[in-house]
Amino acid sequence: MSDRAVKTHTDTNKMKNRKRSLLPEKLRRRLYDPDQIDWEHLTFSSQQIWKLLIPLMVEQLLTSFMGMADTMMVSRVGSAAISAVSLTDSINVLVIQLLAALATGGTIICSQYIGHKDRKKASDAASQVLLTCTVISVAIGLVCLVFRRQILQLVFGSVEPDVMRNAVTYFLYTSLSFPFLALFQVGSAFFRAGGNSRLPMTVSVISNVLNIIENSIFIFVCHRGVAGAALSTLLSRIFCAVVILAYLRLPRQIIVVRNYFTKPRWHLIAKVLAIGVPSGIENSMFQFGKLAIQSTVSTLGTTAIAAQAMTIILENVNGIAGIGVGIGLMTIVGQCIGAGKQEEAKYYIVRLDAISELMILLSCVFVYAIARPVVWLAGMETAAADLCVHMMGFITVVKPLVWVFSFTTAYGLRAAGDVRFSMITSSCTMWLCRVMLSVCLIRFFGCGPIAVWIGMAADWTVRGIVFTARFLSGRWLRHQVIES
Repeated sequence: MSDRAVKTHTDTNKMKNRKRSLLPEKLRRRLYDPDQIDWEHLTFSSQQIWKLLIPLMVEQLLTSFMGMADTMMVSRVGSAAISAVSLTDSINVLVIQLLAALATGGTIICSQYIGHKDRKKASDAASQVLLTCTVISVAIGLVCLVFRRQILQLVFGSVEPDVMRNAVTYFLYTSLSFPFLALFQVGSAFFRAGGNSRLPMTVSVISNVLNIIENSIFIFVCHRGVAGAALSTLLSRIFCAVVILAYLRLPRQIIVVRNYFTKPRWHLIAKVLAIGVPSGIENSMFQFGKLAIQSTVSTLGTTAIAAQAMTIILENVNGIAGIGVGIGLMTIVGQCIGAGKQEEAKYYIVRLDAISELMILLSCVFVYAIARPVVWLAGMETAAADLCVHMMGFITVVKPLVWVFSFTTAYGLRAAGDVRFSMITSSCTMWLCRVMLSVCLIRFFGCGPIAVWIGMAADWTVRGIVFTARFLSGRWLRHQVIES
């Protein structure tokens, strides 16, 4: 090839690289090195990215709406029933977050093996993850099953007899469902690690629809009350576990798991726990922090409590799309790291941060637009409704500015194995910014529930700064999750 032809070819590639990004050249090179990326053979094309992300966002959104419908159906049973479910779910969420953390470990390890083009080791690792999660979930389920009354009394102290009786019943069935929930979560993680998010979404949506139908039958036809609601949850989780395990046996899948009683391979189990335990601690700290904030808000009176409860629901909805993008980012970055494409991993973090920013902005505007109709349909009192809309206005302004850098970027860092730093950062900002600032503003400065969202904004801002600095430093790439 002549010198002129080489120059023309090089210039053409440079033009292609410039077209791929709207960022200024200097900023882009600060974030990643475009010269070290094979633009013609990217690990994930735009079509593959959206094929992965859209089912994740849809799944998160529909699951949230189905959960709201489930709560509304239980509320028809009576105040004792909904109080019992609410109290018990605060414990259930801790268990679910722990199991989700183990699934995160499975996603990261398996996606890195897939990126490394070693499907056999990916399947072997999946078997060990499945074994680990089964043993842990069964142990947790047995403890909660045997000591359910003692756990409820320890956490919530003395409550009305009707509430405690319903809570014990509800906890009985949910404890039985923990192993099945764990199997579905890790099974879904294996499919997502291979880039298939449609199957978990389909199974989850069908399960949620079945849960609503079963609730209607058990609660309104069979008049089983809280027991009926809990039984429908158990049956739905059994359905999810059976279906996902059946699909994992099919040879056409990237990850195939058929041996459920494999011999423990402790080095792989240690890798899973090394990622899962810090993620579990991080998730648990969030839940404990939320409980501390809720107890403080409860001192502000009925209007504040009602406004805060509805604001939490709406704020969860406007963050669902961003969370879906973050879950997909773990798969993408995990495969890039496994393939040794570190600059490409950086590029995808930047790109999916931009997608997440767009999703958060659109969802925040949409949720704020429907906030007033929602509080009206919910029958909230005028004072509580106005306070809720006021807080949603604050969130709508702040969240698009800082949320993505504190959450989506962190998903990418975790996918490279940087889970301990994420755990320490998130736990510290949660307690030092969100909890302490919220409590101080409410108890010592007389602020209302808006203090909770001021504290949360501070948490998001500080965490976003720390995670961005970590990303730019490149130290998150020094971890080795799988062997070379």
